[in-house]
Parts: sequence; structure tokens; C-alpha cells
Amino acid sequence: MQDNTTDMQQDAKIFENAPEGKLGIISMESCKSMGEKVDYYLSKWRHETEEEDKRRNLHGYVKDSYLLSVQTPRFGSGEAKGQLDVSVRGYDLYILTDVTNWSLTYKISGNVNHMSPDDHYQDLKRIIAAAGGKAKRITVIMPFLYESRQHKRSSRESLDCALALQELESMGVTNILTFDAHDPRVQNAIPTCGFESFRPAYQFVKGILKNCDDVEIDSDHLMIISPDEGATDRAVFLSNVLGVNMGMFYKRRDYTKIIDGKNPIAAHEFLGDSVEGKDVWIIDDMISSGDSMIDVAQQLKARKARRIFVIATFGLFTNGIEKFDQAYKDGIIYRLVTTNLTYQRPEYLEREYFINCDMSKFIAYIIDTLNHDESMSDLMDPHRRIQKVVEKYQSGRMKK
Repeated sequence: MQDNTTDMQQDAKIFENAPEGKLGIISMESCKSMGEKVDYYLSKWRHETEEEDKRRNLHGYVKDSYLLSVQTPRFGSGEAKGQLDVSVRGYDLYILTDVTNWSLTYKISGNVNHMSPDDHYQDLKRIIAAAGGKAKRITVIMPFLYESRQHKRSSRESLDCALALQELESMGVTNILTFDAHDPRVQNAIPTCGFESFRPAYQFVKGILKNCDDVEIDSDHLMIISPDEGATDRAVFLSNVLGVNMGMFYKRRDYTKIIDGKNPIAAHEFLGDSVEGKDVWIIDDMISSGDSMIDVAQQLKARKARRIFVIATFGLFTNGIEKFDQAYKDGIIYRLVTTNLTYQRPEYLEREYFINCDMSKFIAYIIDTLNHDESMSDLMDPHRRIQKVVEKYQSGRMKK
């Protein structure tokens, strides 16, 4: 079999297995733009392979679009229902949803409400329920895992993420796919259900190297930093693949106070080699308010770091992006790198320091691979792809 997944630059791939079922993609309104991009790639690839592999010339295999129309209308009281506009009987169904997309609104008794993660999760369940068990298989692609920050119990607390996963499994969901889960061990709540958490390390490296042509990838010029103990494994992986050193901060919290639902950070303490004169990549799973990231960047600047790249899978920016504008203006940060896995305000993408990593092609690869019941090992481990893109960059063959 031709192994094209090791190089994400290549498109169409010939699979050994026949499709599991007719491919159907439901892109919830929260994920509409991403769903359209994913659909474009899948349609393009399957049209390209139609002549090359006659076995794929099956009814419904090659289509102009795999998107299925759904609706989640609401009553004046705020209650809602899920509705499928087409039959999904026999389909291998993939449902994409972004539970963090607050830009969508609905009305309750004439008042406008922004949709919360709870609203998006309920709409997802409504669509699954509307399928009525008729689909051959249902895979939920939820880039930001619902309630993933409430993954463990510290005292008398709810275990929201585990409960949500169990609920989806009980509704007939076969696979749950997410990105950079806050703690992947939450999958222990559903041991017999498929669960995968992908990390966009390759897309981060590629995005930086495409936008910055003077990055030197060696231990004398680059260092990977974890902003806290929870992100250490991300930093360890990236530093090992790139062959550079890493450092980490640990958060010293004030447990006598609770602000915005969490104990405030009293100080960041640094462990690691000198960062003086080096480019620094700070990598984490999410940027929420951004205070923690900027504090870490300021401390690294105080230690005479050269340029600071702030990298996060999910750029939530719950308090806006203005503090990053100021940090860039003050020379604290050099680039801000994130993905389109969650809702992004269009004006954020216009910032000269903002690098947006498009994940739609990667998600299309995941769907295509799963639909053919093929192994996802190459997709789960980006090691070879990172090394290949670094080699391409160092040989001067990288195009912007």
C-alpha cells in the first residue's frame, strides 16, 4: 500500500480496505467553516482516486459533497430539537462540533443569549438522537473536549467530562475524537468506546517555519518551555523530536482565594538551563485569559530570552486579545501560534504576529482513514512528519 500519511503534503491515498459505510459528515453550525474545508478535501481526494482504484467506484463513494443537512431550531422558551433533513440509514457518520463557539446566539423570550458549551453539547445529543440508531456507525469529532478541564475530582465536585463521555457512549457513539485533551486519562471512563486525542505538533512546527525564515533549530539557539507541570509532556515530545533542550515553570498558587472559579497564581518558578540569547517556544494546550502565558513570557524576557513564540492548540482568548497586542508592542512576545480548532474572531487573524494553523486537512485525513477502517498510527505520531518538514526547511525548500 502506498504510504502517503507520513507526508501530509500528499493528498489522495489508496486504502486497502473498502469503506465501512457510506460517508456522511454533519458539521454543526458551530463548526460550519471547518466542515466545509474538510468536505472539500475529501471530495477532491476521492475524485482523484476514482480512476486510479476501480474498487472505489462504488455507489456514493465519489460525491461532490458528503455534508448532510441538519437543523437545531429553538422555541421561544429556549427549548430546542434536532432534525435531520436526510436519511442516515447505513451511513458511517462523522459529527463535528465546536463547543467553545460563543459567537452563535439564540433568543429566550425575546432576549439574546450566546451559546455556551452546555448548549452546544445538548445540540450534539439532539442530532445523535435524531439519527435514531439508524446510522451504521457514529463518530463524534469534538476538537475541544467538552468539560475537559473538569476531568478529576479534588473534593466534593462533579466529574462532568467523564459523565459526558459515558452519555455519548450510551447513545450509540462508537468513537470520540478530540485534540490535545487536558488529561487524556479521562478516557478511562469509557474503556470500551473508541477515544483518540491528537496533538497538532506537526502543524505548529510547519506553521512557524513557513512564517519565519530565520529560526535555527539547535540547542544553542532554541529551547522549548512548558508553562506549567501539566504541559510538560508536550514540551518533552517537541524538544526530543527537534533535538533541543527544554525547561519548565511550575505554578505556585494562592489556595486561600478563588477567582473566576480557580485559585490565582501567586508566582511562576522556573526549572531549566539558561535561555539567554535563545528563541523560546512556550507550548500549552490552551490560552484562556492569557495572563499565565504573558507572565511566563515576561519572566523569560527577564532572563534575556531572544524571541518568544507563544503556542497553544486552543486560542480561547476569553478576555480578548488586547493584552497580547500590548505584549507584542512591548517586545515581550514575537509570535502567537494557534489553530482553527476553535472559533476565531476574524480580526485576530489580521494581526501580524498571529500564526493560524489550519487543521482541516488533517481532520479530513482522519475521517478518510477511519471510514476505510485503516490504522491511524501514522496520524497519531507526527515524529516523521516533523523531521521531514524540518529537513525541508533547512535545505531551503520551504515555501510560504
